[in-house]
Amino acid sequence: MPTDPDAVADAVAEVHTASWRTAYAALFPADYLRGPLLAERRDLWRARLRTPVQGAALFLAHEGEELLGFVYLEPRADGRVLIDNLHARPGHTGRGIGGRLLRHALAHVRDVHPGRDAYLEVLQGNTRAVAFYERCGGRRTASRVCRFPQGFELPEFEYTWFPGAGDGR
Repeated sequence: MPTDPDAVADAVAEVHTASWRTAYAALFPADYLRGPLLAERRDLWRARLRTPVQGAALFLAHEGEELLGFVYLEPRADGRVLIDNLHARPGHTGRGIGGRLLRHALAHVRDVHPGRDAYLEVLQGNTRAVAFYERCGGRRTASRVCRFPQGFELPEFEYTWFPGAGDGR
């Protein structure tokens, strides 16, 4: 894997975009998925890596030079830690990459942010991810509508892992 922050950001953005285009094909507007999504994701990841939020962490799963997946954690003002973006490269899902990344993320929260809840938000229509988070011990703690800045809305669930409640196995 490259070590240059922009090269890392570009690799993460490519996996992020490919994952969204696959997982959200039936959920997001097609013109949005076909549009400048890669450029948006690249800008997001370059900004995150150039000016990191205090306490944020990015963990990568790779084989050689190929990025297979990633997870990003960000402490929030409410005292919880958001698991924001957990993605495996399409074509490599079902190989345990997501489970390993989630377990690593939860262990990181336990060790670096003791006593804090870890949570994530997942689109309700992403039934594969919903089932995965439930198998990994997440507890559904909220249901709401996610408003995207591109002008569309989709229902989402929040899943939480509470301190001492398990490690996502």
